[in-house]
Amino acid sequence: MIFPVPEHDLQPNTLAFETRPLVKPTGFREYDARWWFGHPASSRPPDLNLMGVTALGLGLGTLIHERGVGPDIVTGHDYRGYSSAVKIALTTGMMAAGCRVHDIGLAVSPMAYFAQFALDVPSVAMVTASHNENGWTGVKLGCERPLTFGPDEMARLRDIVLEGAWQARDGGSYRMVEGMAERYMADLTDRPKLTRRLKAVVATGNGTAGAFAPDVLAAVGVEVVPLNTELDYTFPNHNPNPEDMTMLHAVAAAVKEHGADVGLAFDGDGDRCGVIDNEGNEIFADKVGVMLARDLAHKHENATFVVDVKSTGLYTSDPELQRLGATTEYWKTGHSYIKRHVAKTNALVGFEKSGHYFFNAPIGRGYDDALVSALAICDMLDDAPDKSMADLYRALPHTWGSPTMSAECPDEIKYDVVDTVRAALEAKQAAGESFGGGRIADLVTVNGARVLTDDGTWGLVRASSNKPEIVVVVESPASEARMREMFAAVDSLLRQSPDVGDYNQTI
Repeated sequence: MIFPVPEHDLQPNTLAFETRPLVKPTGFREYDARWWFGHPASSRPPDLNLMGVTALGLGLGTLIHERGVGPDIVTGHDYRGYSSAVKIALTTGMMAAGCRVHDIGLAVSPMAYFAQFALDVPSVAMVTASHNENGWTGVKLGCERPLTFGPDEMARLRDIVLEGAWQARDGGSYRMVEGMAERYMADLTDRPKLTRRLKAVVATGNGTAGAFAPDVLAAVGVEVVPLNTELDYTFPNHNPNPEDMTMLHAVAAAVKEHGADVGLAFDGDGDRCGVIDNEGNEIFADKVGVMLARDLAHKHENATFVVDVKSTGLYTSDPELQRLGATTEYWKTGHSYIKRHVAKTNALVGFEKSGHYFFNAPIGRGYDDALVSALAICDMLDDAPDKSMADLYRALPHTWGSPTMSAECPDEIKYDVVDTVRAALEAKQAAGESFGGGRIADLVTVNGARVLTDDGTWGLVRASSNKPEIVVVVESPASEARMREMFAAVDSLLRQSPDVGDYNQTI
């Protein structure tokens, strides 16, 4: 055995913690690897230590060789006080497994994906905890650009690491790549400048995107109003999370204070972008996607889009998208799933309600990059010089929608509960029964169950990929009452299981 098999219950400040690898199985998620690494202000014991990270690198290198994609791999790290150390430990393991490591240094995740193309390297291991609080770490992984790992690859990696089934190989090497940040930004700005004068609040929550976003947007002609763009891994203002209301409220206040045309809020690793309109209103990411789809459908005939099942029904019901011949397919929630389906179907763009957008050629390379998203939003405003962001939002058909609600449910049974709900809905559809106050017009079951009634009202039930929860979303283009009626119907099916708990929020 070249390296000890990881354990999952070591305690910090012990001899064992410093001499044996710690890797908790819970860190291997459906399409990400993410662990609590520890924080001085927290009493929570860590899920991972540096020796455990080296074990992860050994397992990853072994998996890459198994898949026959070649030994070269790009790595980078986000701006946290411990991310560089995590990356070095990961690199040690990858080199021991025979990988040739190309280190691009401090980076946002899409810069690492870009480096795969720029360096002609098949694999990536980007050290980032994204928008999570300090104390978290993780790795975004892929070995088939522009895709990242899905459940099969993550399960195999988990088994190799936890069983110590790695294989040491000669030939490992390390190369520090200079100038990748400049190449990445030059690639983004190799395009015409905007013709419309735009002022944008650019907020990065003191996360890694602050090193890139203001300069890229300024280079294409945007007047940038920076907000918390100084890199500070203590996150003194709020977490860099564009779904967090604290961040969005701060951006909204800055938009109104400076009379900006738009507010752009970037997450910690630069692959998601939140939007505030010129009146200081948050626009949820799925509605921004519909606005972008309208703009792009004017430029690309018969455009095709992929969206996740949590997203608004406007992608298929919007009269303007229908008039322009655009078509949309609903698919599984999760950045790896949407990215993979965009590549498979050659869709123009994939939109996820969380804010991950996947622009395919000729706009992007198929991976999620918040700066590509921000540039597309600026282009949309440039294409409508007499319209504000708020005008474009008001032009969408109105819908009444819920937030993404989560009800507690144990990991061991959450999929069974969702399967039971899906079976009940399939039986109602087959029998021609109504549900939620309307006739069932469609039932999408690629990820849980999304039931659509004949007036466009819909409800979704799915198991969370990352937490012991069941996710519920409802929306109606008809009325708030119809939205509430659908929620009551969905909730009544869930309540047939005594193991479903309270919602984190409700309508």
